[in-house]
This record gives sequence, C-alpha cells and structure tokens, in this order.
Amino acid sequence: MVDEVEVTYAETRGHTGLDAMSARVRAALAKVERHRLVPAGQQALAYRNHPLPIGHGQTISQPYIVALSTDLIAPQPHHVVLEIGTGSGYQAAVLAEIVAKVLSIEIIGSLGQEAKENLGKLGYSNIEIRIGDGYRGWPEKAPFDAIVVTAAAPQVPAALVAQLKPGGKMVIPVGAAGGTQELLLITKGTDGKSSQKKILPVRFVPLVPAKQ
Repeated sequence: MVDEVEVTYAETRGHTGLDAMSARVRAALAKVERHRLVPAGQQALAYRNHPLPIGHGQTISQPYIVALSTDLIAPQPHHVVLEIGTGSGYQAAVLAEIVAKVLSIEIIGSLGQEAKENLGKLGYSNIEIRIGDGYRGWPEKAPFDAIVVTAAAPQVPAALVAQLKPGGKMVIPVGAAGGTQELLLITKGTDGKSSQKKILPVRFVPLVPAKQ
C-alpha cells in the first residue's frame, strides 16, 4: 500500500508540488493498522489505495489522500492538530504517530464512539474525540498548529480559520456535495491574514452541520 501511495505522489506532483512522502508520513502510514479501523467485511481490502465504506454514508479516506493531507500541513512533533470528521479514526491515527496531540470532531455519535474505542485498543492516548459540529471547530482548545478537514464544505468555515495559529496550515476540500471538489491548502500568516492554494480535484462526503 505504501508503495502504491508513493506512485500516486509521483503521478500528482505537478498538482501538489510534492515528489514523495516525507519520511515521517511514510513511517506513520506503514505503522497504522488500517484493517482494524474498517468494518469486518472490508478488512480484506484495507491495504488497497482507495476509500472504503464505513457505514452511515461515510468512508475511510484513500491512504494517498490521508498521507497528502498530513504532508501538506507540515506536521511537527510538538504540534496540536484539529481534525474535522473523525470517521473511522484513520486520519487521526496517522496524525497521532507524528504530532503531540490530535483533537477530532465527529458529528455522528455512534461513529465517533466506535472510532474512540478502536483507537483506544490500538494504544493511541494522544487523540481526543468529541461529538459535535465541525463547522464550529473546538474554540476552547484553540488555537491549533494545523487543521485537517476530512469532508467537503461549500466554503471555508470562518470559525476554523479563526482557530488556526498564525503560521498554521489547514487542508480542506471545498465544493458542492456529490461532485468534484477542490482540495485547498489554507496558510495563515503571522499578520493573521490567510491565503489559499488549490492542490488538486478530490471527491469527499459532505461536511454536515449540526441541526439547529
């Protein structure tokens, strides 16, 4: 699987500007037991480089996208990272191999609880999961060194940009649900102003807001 992801990096370097995975991301991808974070019926497919259904209309992301999103935020060992959309917990696990703390928000209660249990069984003590509205972020834990959003929003949520540290980075797919979106890299300057860069076209499940 890791070799397949490396091939995809090479194929998409014209879009991403990345020739290969960083050593830390490669090591994390090789270590995380993806088969333990997918439904039993999907375990035989766990190490293929494509997304898989995990129930509730959600998916576990393609390993390439998980690796790319992680590399794009330039994670450091001391970082605290916010993840929006826990899903199976796979992206959180990859991040947790590299950074000090991962705070993850999932709107579907049963999915978030299952991810919490599975990540606990895998020994991750540096991941904290909350059930809630990802659009609002986690203001009481902010600011964050980086933010990874694993579902597509129609536009970049202002609350998430506000919770990003100056100098921090956010990866988020933006676009209409059900079609192709654009993976964006948001960088917040030391002056507090943010800029964005289009990385490549992607397809994600929609980022669902909480019911009012």
